[in-house]
Amino acid sequence: MNGLRLDSLDIFAAIVRCGGFRAAAIERGVSSSALSQSVGALEATLGIRLLNRTTRSVAPTEAGARLLERLAPALKDIRAAIADLDQLRQKPSGTLRINAPGPAVDHILCPLAFDFMRVYPEVRVDLVSDAAIIDIVAQGFDAGVRFGRQIEQDMIALPLGPPLRYAIVAAPSYLASRGEPSTPQDLIDHDCIRRRFPGGTTVSWEFEKDGETLEIKPGGRLTLSSAHQELQAALAGQGIAHVFDSYAKPHCDRGRLVELLRDWSPDLPSWFLYYPNRRHPSAAMAAFLDHVRLFDFRAEPG
Repeated sequence: MNGLRLDSLDIFAAIVRCGGFRAAAIERGVSSSALSQSVGALEATLGIRLLNRTTRSVAPTEAGARLLERLAPALKDIRAAIADLDQLRQKPSGTLRINAPGPAVDHILCPLAFDFMRVYPEVRVDLVSDAAIIDIVAQGFDAGVRFGRQIEQDMIALPLGPPLRYAIVAAPSYLASRGEPSTPQDLIDHDCIRRRFPGGTTVSWEFEKDGETLEIKPGGRLTLSSAHQELQAALAGQGIAHVFDSYAKPHCDRGRLVELLRDWSPDLPSWFLYYPNRRHPSAAMAAFLDHVRLFDFRAEPG
């Protein structure tokens, strides 16, 4: 109904509860005349009298009593909903949803989220592993993680951890049978384990040394869709993989994989946490951002 205001309904209920305009005005910290005008506007909008007024008392009409009977539970629910919002604003609680590629979830967000949840036990964290570029606001996420160059300019971004580096790795069994490439161009003659993005394109391998840059479109019989799968294929001797150093290092340290062409592997920007530029983030989101700023990403998890 045009012109109907929720605060007018709340004022009407308060006048009945308090037994008059003066007591309701004192409770709400406004003048009696302001409440009288509000009720008058409400009656005019509804086209029916809600209160019988005398110099000594105020009481609801039959219409007012029927409205109040239906209105009271709804106003109670509204107050409870607002109280819930106050709790979210004042105390970290509720759910944080974050969208990020698998490697960022594995090596950055999981250690960060585990530590955050120990400090804030009333916050739930939902990490969604997804390499596709999406609209995090439209998809209902509080934040996302991507490389800096993939972030929209209207977002706020925080760096997560040190610079990244890709490693070219293969199992000793594969290298024993096929030999070891000495330059990126040699990869053309090898079985490279390819990865496909969610959109269907395959990942190119980029190299840099002494100011020279190269981009190789790897060829090979096996195409996969995640870094975990690539790593498992490399460990099984299926070919040469191109994965983040954080995936490969534990296996290289144990001799299960050999890193190749290390001097051709450039440093990349770090991951970035990005989120909308909102003036009033929830208490949980504000606490998470503070935690990101203080977290030691170089420390060993656990």
